[in-house]
Amino acid sequence: MNAFVDHHQDSIRFRYRCFDRLLLNGAIQPFQQPERVLGFFWTYRRLYPVSRTVLRDIATQYHNWVTTRSRQRGIPVLKAPEEEKRDVFVTPYFRRAQPDRVVVILKAREPARILTATGNPKDNRWHLELKQRWVDQYNFYINDAEWGRMFVRVCPYFPFSARICLNQHHWLARRMERAGIRFQQCANAFPRCADPTAFQALADALTPDDLTRCGQKWLARLTPFFTKTEREQAGCRHRLFIAQAEFCDNLVFARRAALDALEERLLDANRTIGRPTSLSVIFGRRITRHHRGKLQTVIEDLNLPNPVMRTHYKSGILKQYVRDRVILRTEPASNNITNDYGLPKRVAVLPQLRTKMQQIADTYLNVQQDILETFVDRGQLKQLREPTVLPTGKRIPGLKPDHPRQLALMQALVRFSHIAAASTFTTTELHPHATAALGGSTAAYSLGSLRYDLSKLRAKQLVDKLPHSRRYRLSPQGYRICVLYLKLFEKLYAPLTAGILNPCSGDTRLAPERRARLDRLYRAVTTALDHLVDAVGLQAA
Repeated sequence: MNAFVDHHQDSIRFRYRCFDRLLLNGAIQPFQQPERVLGFFWTYRRLYPVSRTVLRDIATQYHNWVTTRSRQRGIPVLKAPEEEKRDVFVTPYFRRAQPDRVVVILKAREPARILTATGNPKDNRWHLELKQRWVDQYNFYINDAEWGRMFVRVCPYFPFSARICLNQHHWLARRMERAGIRFQQCANAFPRCADPTAFQALADALTPDDLTRCGQKWLARLTPFFTKTEREQAGCRHRLFIAQAEFCDNLVFARRAALDALEERLLDANRTIGRPTSLSVIFGRRITRHHRGKLQTVIEDLNLPNPVMRTHYKSGILKQYVRDRVILRTEPASNNITNDYGLPKRVAVLPQLRTKMQQIADTYLNVQQDILETFVDRGQLKQLREPTVLPTGKRIPGLKPDHPRQLALMQALVRFSHIAAASTFTTTELHPHATAALGGSTAAYSLGSLRYDLSKLRAKQLVDKLPHSRRYRLSPQGYRICVLYLKLFEKLYAPLTAGILNPCSGDTRLAPERRARLDRLYRAVTTALDHLVDAVGLQAA
């Protein structure tokens, strides 16, 4: 059982997990080699050489085919909107749409990999090469019988590169209708379901064949250039690859008030005093919108009803936010599953991808629970402060709750971005973030100093070094200890000390009911300390 889910299970109505949006790239693999293109045109079309005119005529034929077919079937062909989101723009066209029908086509100029011919028209000698070009492409918005709302983008230039966008929420809605399961769907979520167990079984039943079957059906219809014989004998079929995958873990709460209170706790537990537009989730590390790095965690859109906690790692993103008032969604996403998760991009890896993203969502929720609730007894604290003597006789200093370098290292260790890397890191990856947390330069806080500070955590068995590797892993207990030390300093020692030694004069003019809840609690503690000092007869020096 996930610790976060277990702790809040009395407030949760049900939980479901499924893929959200899946973007698939389609490519006809034989035509990724110009030599095989020449072979195809000579064998099946008796064309040689393949000139610039031949390629231009193929694109013109496709444009004419779209124009004629759309006119015959009453399908509007529109220019893609520049400001409004396309999904919102096409929504009215899906009302009363028949199954397995194209409902609207958006034409837009977008980048695509196309075949180009360079040479001398006089000598009729041409060299074929695949290049990236900005060209007019067609986005076919479709109401599929199995997948519901989807779109297929096709490039009219040879070799007809394509992209397919699917959403498992729409697929699940049709599956539940057929199974007779009562449910409520709000756009891209299910706040109610009569049979959550059967619902989750359907979500887990999605296979790579479901993706391939849908993709091949529509790509065959939307690329009429190839004959049936050419598709079967020459392999003129698109092969699908995962370009982007989004997976969502949804906790549906029974009451909105319970989720609102939890969301406020998550934001309060991961903020500085005050609410800037963008701040890091991990203990107040500020990151601006101009930050170009990919190892960061921020809370974005704080001016909206539902802030989004967003974590970046390489080509991946992990988001947590509230949607439809009662759903806490944790959503890992990747634009490059090979770079982020070490998985090939072919659709056959869908089950492994599901498992990997489930693990990431579980880890994220467990980390959130560690941040919300951290317990440690006095005996453990005493042991952590004491030096560690290794079997070799070497003495390594203990941990101090207010040591700046140690706190900076701990702040770098608890960054959520490590979760997507299987919770592992190298000292080189850690160094710039620890230096930034310390507020200095890499020259002032050297890599050797960081490794020395890390050795203290290793001595307490809070950090493990992976065998035959330069990578380290922060243990679950180590994560909790780091969070505890940071909480003690950032949430107790520093605010209370500031309130006593350097109070904000503006706060005294605010009515108590207008102050933030945390500020009122801090004020109550400092007031109690003042009363205690007076009671024991202490006086200021």
